[in-house]
Amino acid sequence: MGYVNLLSKLKLKDIGLELPAIAEFSTNETMGHSADRLASAFGVTRQEQDEFALRSHTLARDAFEAGHLKDLEPIYSARAKGFVTRDNGVRVGTMDKLQKLKPSFVKPHGTITAANSSYLTDGASACLLMTDDKAKELGYKPLAYLRNYVFVAQDPKEQLLLGPTYATHKLLKQTGLTLKDIDVFEFHEAFAGQIIANLNALNSDKFAQEYLGESQKVGEIDMNKFNNWGGSLSLGHPFGATGVRLVTTAAHRLHAEDGKYALVAACAAGGLGHAMIVERA
Repeated sequence: MGYVNLLSKLKLKDIGLELPAIAEFSTNETMGHSADRLASAFGVTRQEQDEFALRSHTLARDAFEAGHLKDLEPIYSARAKGFVTRDNGVRVGTMDKLQKLKPSFVKPHGTITAANSSYLTDGASACLLMTDDKAKELGYKPLAYLRNYVFVAQDPKEQLLLGPTYATHKLLKQTGLTLKDIDVFEFHEAFAGQIIANLNALNSDKFAQEYLGESQKVGEIDMNKFNNWGGSLSLGHPFGATGVRLVTTAAHRLHAEDGKYALVAACAAGGLGHAMIVERA
């Protein structure tokens, strides 16, 4: 009877599945609020964010139609009564439709909306990592080589989503490379405003002097090399799986675009950031 009494006091929320949290654990502020504030600090307009979101969806659609993103493993869905062979969040809309959406976080004057934010989605990823000698021993042909990587951390309140800027700066100094040496860029698109803010920070002398201890900016990224097969805004952001997706996409792009080096970067909770250099095998 003791167990029966105990169970009778439980509520549905006590036994239900816990959804992934979208609030920053160190500040209890949603990342959307942080992104809105970051976009404002770097002067990123709603127009720029919606245009970037449209770019992401358009490039993802084009990549699927061109036969790229082949590393996606089809799974059977009873609900869909068939195999799921591509991401179903890719939707190429129009600027007119995007600009009709209301702000999702800072209301009524915020610039972050459902359309220019990465969406939560199911997903999993895996990659095989080993030494070159072990790959030869097992008869595997490497797709790419991991040449260097860094992790960084900064203020989780005001600079929560600026990890890619700090990580890119540190990684380039560590390797002696410049942005011009990079053929492929794959950055996690948490929010369009966050991405553009990072691009602006990298291209800002003032930011470099105040926060990076440098006399001049890191540089301007060539957008013809940036997330050319879409990104998290269009493909979604399955927690814990996006990192491998970025790396494998970068490796495949190096082969498809005849490049040598790829730079992968992402922001993360806690004000963390990560970047790595991948070289085509």
